[in-house]
Amino acid sequence: MSESRPAILALTRRGLATARWIAEGLPAAEVLGRAGRADDADRTFTDTVATLRALFAAGRPVVGVCAAGILVRALGPVLGDKRTEPPVLAVGEDGASVVPLLGGHRGANALARQIADSLESLPAVTTASDLAFGIALDEPPADWTLANPARAKDVAAGLLAGDRVRIDPELDWLQALPQADDAPWHLRASIETPGDDPQTLVYHPRVLTVGVGCERGCDPDELTELVRATLTEAGLADTAVAAVVSVDLKMDEPAVHATATALAVPARFFDAATLEAETPRLATPSEAVYREVGCHGVAEGAALAAAGADGRLLVAKRKSRRATCAIARAPSPLDAARIGRPRGSMTLVGLGPGDPLMGTAEAAHAVDRASDLVGYSLYLDLLGDRAGGKTRHDFQLGEEEARAAHALDLAAQGRDVALICSGDPGVYAMASPLFELLERENRADWNRVAVRVVPGISALQAAAARIGAPIGHDFCTVSLSDLLTPWDQIQRRLKAAAEGDFVVALYNPVSRRRTWQLGEAQAILSAHRPGDTPVVIARQLGRPEEQVRVTTLAELDPAKIDMLTVLLIGASTSRAIPRGEGGQWVYTPRGYAAKHIKSESGDAA
Repeated sequence: MSESRPAILALTRRGLATARWIAEGLPAAEVLGRAGRADDADRTFTDTVATLRALFAAGRPVVGVCAAGILVRALGPVLGDKRTEPPVLAVGEDGASVVPLLGGHRGANALARQIADSLESLPAVTTASDLAFGIALDEPPADWTLANPARAKDVAAGLLAGDRVRIDPELDWLQALPQADDAPWHLRASIETPGDDPQTLVYHPRVLTVGVGCERGCDPDELTELVRATLTEAGLADTAVAAVVSVDLKMDEPAVHATATALAVPARFFDAATLEAETPRLATPSEAVYREVGCHGVAEGAALAAAGADGRLLVAKRKSRRATCAIARAPSPLDAARIGRPRGSMTLVGLGPGDPLMGTAEAAHAVDRASDLVGYSLYLDLLGDRAGGKTRHDFQLGEEEARAAHALDLAAQGRDVALICSGDPGVYAMASPLFELLERENRADWNRVAVRVVPGISALQAAAARIGAPIGHDFCTVSLSDLLTPWDQIQRRLKAAAEGDFVVALYNPVSRRRTWQLGEAQAILSAHRPGDTPVVIARQLGRPEEQVRVTTLAELDPAKIDMLTVLLIGASTSRAIPRGEGGQWVYTPRGYAAKHIKSESGDAA
């Protein structure tokens, strides 16, 4: 998900005053202030680098009222394709300088001029054509594309040398350039595939809509090739396409999304009733299609619905063995975000134990791109600045199924939802109840949602890393909670783990109402391994109250363990060794010592 609302960051009280001044000229902007220094902002943040990177990843224009170096150092490691990066500007705290740093031809130069006007200062725009004419030839509006950007430099050079241009009337943002009827350069608006004329810049309006249909499981290449061939034979430019569209029954069809990706446009969807309303405008209505999906035409109907009431069908339905497509044209450029509905997504995100440094980059990216956050209130609070600007849906502990259902409902509406978990979503967390709910309910709208699981660092991994290598050999995990699993089944698993001499991680060891299970688990394991077996007690991992200590199986006191603790009970081979700075390391050998001895013995022989 990307968002066009500018974010203005202030790091000091003086900078906040300038940020407010800028915001007066940008009514949709959000002012963010550094906590403790610029608290009177729309919202505050504590980690400047993380906040900048989150905004940048979300595609938001960033205006930093700070030194340019701060922005450069924060964003330098995450820069990628300059053609997709959002505008980033630095503004001096006194408002005297406005410097577009990134995305100059993606709106930064224009934004710099707008801000400079409101501050009565000068924008530090360095692009030559921008300086001379206030216009960037290779920066068309969002609903237009430049077909041959490599030629823009030649045209700009000609203009700077005193040449004039011929401009088609539709290109209204270019009309301020010097013009003449006999000018050597032509700036042309067209939906057709551009020719090879080196004197012509061709701009494509996003007015075409490609409607598609296909059988379930259609080869993505078949649909993509059908669409490309149809565009080519009609002489239409694929960069004039605004969206690939279909009926919502195809929302989870890989071929539709692959075709949209190939054309670098969104895939959007309509319900059957909306497509049926287009029947009078269809060129090839079909009773068979109506019986199958509830409308008389998918490809033509979707293309026309997307093009709007004043749109018209350019290419009637074409077929391949398992797919169909049709093309319509709208009278003016389209905003794809207003066409139909997108396929919603639901990402289960594991935050790790709690410390942001123990979260993964993939998890951070999933949160950044989400429109909605669903989770237990404490977990959402752990997101800190990353939750800013997103819709929160808070739940209490114990409402796991309600959380999953609510997240799926939101995603079914076309939202990008992140369902937040601590640790790893698949380890005694939300992934299992989510998939259980999907299977039990088998709802068509939920089944069409794009579901993804982003792993996190589990308490087991974090505890092991803190204390050494206790899970360096075979291990297993057992939850002692009998709320959902009968105790006799838990007992069987504990006995099997004990007999198999696994290192055992015990989750949910006790609670206020469950106080005896840990003692029984201790007795079961003690029957199969010595009393001096090391036991790692890890509490409040990743939080300021974190405690990790080592005891033995015989000395373990269940009365001193709580629900915020995970236990790692060693195998018979696990060892505790002293640390140089005090305390102990715990590790479980894999047999390298025996291998080393054998190797030395062989050498000696």
